[in-house]
Amino acid sequence: MATYICRDMRVVKEITDKPVKITVFSWNEKYLIKLEHYGMEQTFKVSEFDILEQEIDEILSDQFIEEALLRFEEMARSLGSSMSKL
Repeated sequence: MATYICRDMRVVKEITDKPVKITVFSWNEKYLIKLEHYGMEQTFKVSEFDILEQEIDEILSDQFIEEALLRFEEMARSLGSSMSKL
């Protein structure tokens, strides 16, 4: 029988001075990088063994944010298209 240990999730940092709200969590030996924009979310999971906590800011570069914004636009179009068929 496998033993699974679930650690409590904790907030590592919150960034609100970008075009998207960013919250970084630590949970089960992973960083969860959550981006929020107009009611939509994107979450990226990165092993804590692959990066140091101080390297998270380097991941959240302007290019990364711009690409996330493009995905948010695509998500909004997709949702709008599906909802228009109701």
